[in-house]
Amino acid sequence: MLDIHKRTGYLFLGVMLAQVILVSAQVQTKSGTRALQAVMFEVFSRVEAGTASMVRGSRNVWGNYFSLRGVRAENETLRRQLGELEVKFQQEHALAVRTSQLQALLELKTTSDLPTLAAQVIAGNPDPLVRTVTIDRGSSDGVQADMAVIAPGGVVGRIIAPVARRASRVQLLVDTTAAAGALIERTRAGGLVVGVDANPPLRMDMVSNLADVKPGDSVVASGIDGIYPKGYAIGKVEKSERGSGLYLAITVRPGVDFSSLEEVLVVLVPPRPAVRDEPAK
Repeated sequence: MLDIHKRTGYLFLGVMLAQVILVSAQVQTKSGTRALQAVMFEVFSRVEAGTASMVRGSRNVWGNYFSLRGVRAENETLRRQLGELEVKFQQEHALAVRTSQLQALLELKTTSDLPTLAAQVIAGNPDPLVRTVTIDRGSSDGVQADMAVIAPGGVVGRIIAPVARRASRVQLLVDTTAAAGALIERTRAGGLVVGVDANPPLRMDMVSNLADVKPGDSVVASGIDGIYPKGYAIGKVEKSERGSGLYLAITVRPGVDFSSLEEVLVVLVPPRPAVRDEPAK
């Protein structure tokens, strides 16, 4: 019985719908278009508009996807090329710096009246309190203990024992146990340059409070220690103040950059006894 009522209801609904469609097919709008045609056109136009919008959206999504893939690939190519250029630039810069260093070393060797031997720094000392470096020249090259070591910037230090056949160690002038006889080049005031654990890493001692010493004065080796050649640059006075005793408090900025030593010259002149002051007669 329930199924009969349902079928009857569906049949009635179908008849009513067919009647509405027939009536709509006959009724015309103000513009002369039949109402059913107008309704169907409106419905299908909206469906078509929605479909077209979906198609355009899909096309834009895929287009953007492929465009982004192309841009990403182009960016990767540009990034790789930039990296290669940076590496090449660093290589050329390093080559230019090394060429400049070697040129300066060659000029120093050429202008020096003393016999010298070029050497390369092959190792440093990991102990910050013991400031030494190792060079690739030794006794088989004529290197002996206490020979002076110089660079374009000035005095580097001295060879210390023992000396191996193919290598030797250099005590840097900035080591706290190192010292060198020195002069203020402008006034010829003499003293002793020693390494200190400070900044700057050199101090000039034994210079009278009455001496004329000013910041910027050049400090050179005096030669009285029997190791360092007279007149070779040590550095420049950074500060000069009256000391508490008889001597000035002088700090010296070294001419050599000890943090970037790569090539040096060993002065192949055996050390001689230090010059001692003759007692007054």
